[in-house]
Amino acid sequence: MATYPTAGFSQIPLESHRERLLKKIRDENDLPTLGVAIAKVVEITSSGEDSVSRLAHFVLSDVGLTQKILRLANTVQYRTAAGAAVTTISRSIFLLGFNTVKTSALAMLLVDFFKDQAQAISVRKELIHSLCASIIGREIAQRGRFQDGEEAAVASLFKNVGKVLIASFDHGLFSRIQNVAATGETSEDAASVLLLGCSFERFGELALQGWKIPDAIIQAMAPLPSGELRKSTQRNEWLKQVASFSDALAGILISGVGDKSARYEKLLKRFGKVLELDQAMLDDLLLKVEAETRQMAKSMDIALPETGQEAPDLLKAQGVPSEFLLKTTDVTPAQEAIRYPSGKPHNARDLLLTGVQDVTQMLTSDDYKLNDLILLVLETLYTSMGFRFATVCLRDVSSGRYVARLAVGEHYAERQKNFFFGAKSESDLFALALNNNADVMISDAMVPKIRSLLPVWHQELLPDARSFIILPLVIQKKPLGLFYADRATTADEGVPPDETALIKTLKSQLLAAMMRG
Repeated sequence: MATYPTAGFSQIPLESHRERLLKKIRDENDLPTLGVAIAKVVEITSSGEDSVSRLAHFVLSDVGLTQKILRLANTVQYRTAAGAAVTTISRSIFLLGFNTVKTSALAMLLVDFFKDQAQAISVRKELIHSLCASIIGREIAQRGRFQDGEEAAVASLFKNVGKVLIASFDHGLFSRIQNVAATGETSEDAASVLLLGCSFERFGELALQGWKIPDAIIQAMAPLPSGELRKSTQRNEWLKQVASFSDALAGILISGVGDKSARYEKLLKRFGKVLELDQAMLDDLLLKVEAETRQMAKSMDIALPETGQEAPDLLKAQGVPSEFLLKTTDVTPAQEAIRYPSGKPHNARDLLLTGVQDVTQMLTSDDYKLNDLILLVLETLYTSMGFRFATVCLRDVSSGRYVARLAVGEHYAERQKNFFFGAKSESDLFALALNNNADVMISDAMVPKIRSLLPVWHQELLPDARSFIILPLVIQKKPLGLFYADRATTADEGVPPDETALIKTLKSQLLAAMMRG
């Protein structure tokens, strides 16, 4: 069994030391939660019909993550394209792209967990490296010859996770490895093997295996043979090449030392043919990646220095890097708006109007899906009006029931599963709304007259609902379903005529799309 051969180090078996460090990571109170969250996001793929709603649900379940995705969608680069403030995760996914939001969410989960560690400077530098690599990986995947290459961005993000973990959980060891490599007598990988017993990459693989990350992503983190690479027809090998290139390019880009032009040239010679890159394409890639890394870092409250003639690098390597100081951004997410006691935002009208504009833009797109449009309308109502739970029910012809198809908000999965009712009733509030195509807006559900009209299933499923809305979806006098949303508080402020008109507009837009589809 190998031991530390370097003077000044205790003779600790490397395998034992490595296993103790992995156990420390596995036993960390919050890390299992982080691992589960990361595995959940990785699991969400664009192949399933409900992938957008699943990703939106995941993001919406975390207020901090929701705010960061909205900040990213509202940065200059993306907001210019949208033309107006982005207030919903559904719109963010449509605007930024599913894979961009997925990879961004992964990066934000990592940063949120590790950025407040005691070794802040080293940890955050490695996190920015990972973040930058993920953006490079996504760009390469979009230009690549393999379809569904979104795993490349995820693999690129995790390629550096071993360094992040070591810097976080054994900063002394991390510093010793860096110091040995800095002498120039050995490479960083060799120093890691010498002092840890394996490379940073291998340590990252072992950690990700513990998080149940898919094998395809873990295998993409494996090292490549030295020298100029050959173009591969195997997708897994291509993923490995993209992850290695992205990690290496990010390392050069964020570095403030050395002859970068020579290093870029060497990297291009090694990867140019296999990734179909030339010098001009690399130059364009560098400009885009640096700009987007800044936008992403800003959305995560990590301020980077402005570039200039004297500071052309993404990160500076001098003194205590001020670029890692936390800084709040200018964007104020909808979740932080001033609210009535019911939870409804004071600027509900503005948020509804933005939602109407978002739906209009989606309707003019050639590639929108009806399910995504329904989710956008649902989330707009949920966010703009400050509801705690919202769902859309559609009629199931085979069972003769109205069944919740999509839901957002508190305990959405459990409530969606049990939110269904028969289509034959004519006396309760839901049946009256559907049969008369009447929009119902209840500010106090405890009023005896209202309470007497609530069906038993509603009182059992949502006994604490104090204010709610019912918006029937009726086409040519045939009820198709309804929107329902509620709060656990009364809404004494009510719904003024301008907000009511915008809510009706949202419903009309959706009905028009359903008629076309």
